Amino acid sequence: MVKVKAHELRGKKKEELLKQLDELKQELASLRVAKVTGGAASKLSKIRVVRKSIARVLTVTNQKQKAELRKFYASKTRKPLDLRKKLTRAKRRALTRAERNIVSKKEDRKRRIWPARRFAVKA
Repeated sequence: MVKVKAHELRGKKKEELLKQLDELKQELASLRVAKVTGGAASKLSKIRVVRKSIARVLTVTNQKQKAELRKFYASKTRKPLDLRKKLTRAKRRALTRAERNIVSKKEDRKRRIWPARRFAVKA
């Protein structure tokens, strides 16, 4: 089999990708048998290409699956950890806007009784 290109794989459906993955795995198994029995050098060098092709197919399937999950969870309020936005540790622990705006009864009363002063600037 020839080296597969990722952009070609992205156009295929899930079933086609799984079928191609099975074919590549069978080919890899036969190449490994050829290696043990003392096959030609061309077959031995082909093992690497097939392994990388398998990795490409798996990568594309995982990317497609993750994209579908992102679409599914787009409107949901809670998302799985691996689909959430990657932030720094500090930003993940920071207060949300709602949590920042929470005011105690006492503080709210103080703000109402003594509002912030506004000064007129003389021109």
